[in-house]
Amino acid sequence: MKAPTSKLSSLQPEPLAAWAKEAINRAKSGQFPAYLPLLAQADREGFAVQIRAIDGQFFGFGSAEKTFPLMSVVKPFVLLYLLCELGETAVFDNVGCEPSELPFNSLNQLQTDKGKPRNPMINSGAIVLASLIPGENAVSRCQNLLEWLNERANSQLFVDELMLDSVNATPNQNNLDLALEMVESGYIQDSEIALETYNRVCCLAGTVTDLAKLGMLLVNSGDRAISEHSRTVKALMATCGLYQASGRFAVRVGLPTKSGVSGAILSVIPGEGAIGCYSPPLDKEGNSIGGLFLLEQIAKALRLSVFD
Repeated sequence: MKAPTSKLSSLQPEPLAAWAKEAINRAKSGQFPAYLPLLAQADREGFAVQIRAIDGQFFGFGSAEKTFPLMSVVKPFVLLYLLCELGETAVFDNVGCEPSELPFNSLNQLQTDKGKPRNPMINSGAIVLASLIPGENAVSRCQNLLEWLNERANSQLFVDELMLDSVNATPNQNNLDLALEMVESGYIQDSEIALETYNRVCCLAGTVTDLAKLGMLLVNSGDRAISEHSRTVKALMATCGLYQASGRFAVRVGLPTKSGVSGAILSVIPGEGAIGCYSPPLDKEGNSIGGLFLLEQIAKALRLSVFD
């Protein structure tokens, strides 16, 4: 039997199953985002994880066929796409790379920063990035991103039209206020197309398999441009990907990670692989309770922290 070349490949199914069951149990205390009614209907005990190792092995636990919207987990990949297509200067002239002290949707943070988003992982930063995606309208912009990601990650992402309808049926005044603030400060030109693109991009959906495959783009893509920019994306995931919890998670777990309010969460382990997880109930900062628990157990058991 060939020895595993990745620490991830050495993970045994028994502890993974035990941690997953405990994650599901802990998640029962979590909350759903009330501002998105369709997400609030999610199964509280819904759970899936896939682990993909750099040596080609992959395995998981739970509902592998379950699809869900990526929501904010897509943000690192919008950033990656734009860095590859437009370059660092065009991107970082419009968005910063500092952690935010305030929540991911804070208008006060944006105003404090004179209208320039603090980083690409919060809503204001992602709205700016959406405004930079090439295309005539929101549909074509999202399609350009979708095709780019599916081709490079060998994933099967799609636009979840039902979720998009739910998002559009309950307009987010806070995001509109962010967009208007950035129009005033000159960081976006058209608030309507920026928000339409942002909403559509956040409704890209897939399974934990698709999520883990996206993560592998940041580990071992084989694409020179992606490899060149993946370090920047991973660094921003580590410092900003879990909002105010990012610092605590870096100390405790030490993996570049991004969460979304759907309960999706993705960790990238440089030189090792990627872990995609779905567990809908959220903590007060908007991160998956079950997902964070599982990632911590795996990272500690295998000594995966990038700081070890």
